[in-house]
Amino acid sequence: MTARICCLTCQPPQGLCRPFERARKERALIWLLFVLFLMKVDAATTTNAFANYQLTFDAATDGALQKKLENLDGELRSKYGMATDQTSVGLLDLKSLRLAMVRPDTEQYAASIPKIGILLAYFQLNPAAATNLDSATRHELELIAKVSSNEMAAKYSRQLGLKQIQQVINEYHLYDTNHGGGLWVGKHYGQGSERYGDPIGNNSHAATVRQLLRFFLMQEQGRLISPAASRTMREIFAVPNLPHDEIKFVKALAGRDVEIIRKWGMWEDWHHDAAVIHGANRHYILVGLTHHPRGDEYLVSLAREVDDWMSAVE
Repeated sequence: MTARICCLTCQPPQGLCRPFERARKERALIWLLFVLFLMKVDAATTTNAFANYQLTFDAATDGALQKKLENLDGELRSKYGMATDQTSVGLLDLKSLRLAMVRPDTEQYAASIPKIGILLAYFQLNPAAATNLDSATRHELELIAKVSSNEMAAKYSRQLGLKQIQQVINEYHLYDTNHGGGLWVGKHYGQGSERYGDPIGNNSHAATVRQLLRFFLMQEQGRLISPAASRTMREIFAVPNLPHDEIKFVKALAGRDVEIIRKWGMWEDWHHDAAVIHGANRHYILVGLTHHPRGDEYLVSLAREVDDWMSAVE
């Protein structure tokens, strides 16, 4: 009887001999482990890139995405009869960190959007609340964030103090007089005479696209105050038992399987929305600020088109 001799390079005509089959399985296992290792390294690299990303004033925009956003802004302004200085918009893809912005440092009167500064100041000045927030206070903060209650916003701005609130905002560099301003809370919501206009536009409440992108980015990263505080703040924005006002971005994305964390604002012809949108294939921040009677229509069209882009990205 002739002995069958196998090696890693032999090709037996029928069934494999046991040594060859064992070697083949070992090679397959080694290759699988190598692929899993590469996937783990890639995931860790992506995670670290997201955790370390900072949206500075010299942050680079993505060329292709920037062009698309500029074109969309132009098309929508033409459609709704809006001038160049009546819109500002920003988009940050949290999966790939692609950034696009149009007039990001142009400050606008921001209506209710700066109420997020009251929320930030509350957790900064009450650090124990990050992990030990009583149910009554949580509900009142939810009314500020989700329902945009002027009554609750005024209650907490008076409790904290307008100057102290702005000091906290400034500590996180969410307002910068050298770069167009930003998030400003200079007046209690509702009736009241105490007022501090911001240095750039003398607005009682103000915001810029860049600073709103930064606020929600840092919240998603766990860098607002602490990971625990950021998580609790996010829960407050996302509370399920208080429905979204179905306008602006929420109206645009109705029927799409997405989670929306947002703060909108509206007064007279100022119409704004700022949101984190998370769903299948996408996780991004979108901010739109408008000063025009048809601002809501602009924001609805903007959010639908952008979500089409982002959900198509693999």
